[in-house]
Amino acid sequence: MTDVLRYTAFSEDPAGGNPAGVVLDAAGLDEAAMLKIAAELGYSETAFLTAPPEGLGGEPGRAFSVRYFSPKVEVPFCGHATVATAVALGERVGPGELLFATRAGTVPVSVTREGGGLRATLTSVEPHTEDLDPADLAEALAALGWPAADLDPAFPPRIAYAGARHLVLGAATRARLADLDYDFARLEALMRRLDLVTAQLVFRAGPARFHVRNPFPVGGVVEDPATGAAAAAFGAYARELGLVPADAVLTLHQGEDMGRPGVLTVELRSGDSRVRVGGAGALII
Repeated sequence: MTDVLRYTAFSEDPAGGNPAGVVLDAAGLDEAAMLKIAAELGYSETAFLTAPPEGLGGEPGRAFSVRYFSPKVEVPFCGHATVATAVALGERVGPGELLFATRAGTVPVSVTREGGGLRATLTSVEPHTEDLDPADLAEALAALGWPAADLDPAFPPRIAYAGARHLVLGAATRARLADLDYDFARLEALMRRLDLVTAQLVFRAGPARFHVRNPFPVGGVVEDPATGAAAAAFGAYARELGLVPADAVLTLHQGEDMGRPGVLTVELRSGDSRVRVGGAGALII
């Protein structure tokens, strides 16, 4: 029987953050079996670890191949499941450096001890952003039930990538962000056509502090409580558009409107286009 661990990411509290399934030994499981496990667990993603590919590098016993499955589909990269997996490994092999081979590319993860728990920080693959067709923006707003006037003009709608593709929209008010009641099928259809994983809905609460929400209909989940891949994509987006300095540490609050508060730290470094996303993790008993 496959041993499926349950960890939350981006919170020290098992009742906060985003829960993920973690299978530390997925040898012998095919895609159908992985999808079945993810669907039965029902979390937004489950991570499955196998032996690393030849030539990946990393320290023996600290390098792995990782695949991520939602209840409906495989996704190329998942930040919260990466953090959850790194914390689970850190509890077994100790803090230090890990190396994950994902469908999106190689992702280094650093695990450190903070107080009585562990914290994991991933480094994204090379990010980029692209323009959004006005017709696709209109369809997204219609699916969300957002009037165009509810968008923050300081945040141009874009598609951002740092391992997975996300639609980035800025909300003009915190109340707009809090009121999320969207057309699941309509948004899912648009996101499938544009090859998007989530929609990253953002409200700026301060120079480096943001509230975010992430509809995830393509994964069979109404909303993701804390989304590391989208946080990395948003960091790249914010830097590219000059919304934050090239050297910056951003704090993203997510999950509050779902009753699962979590905190994601996004670090941008001048001279390094990659984005670092970190947070705490905890075992769900």
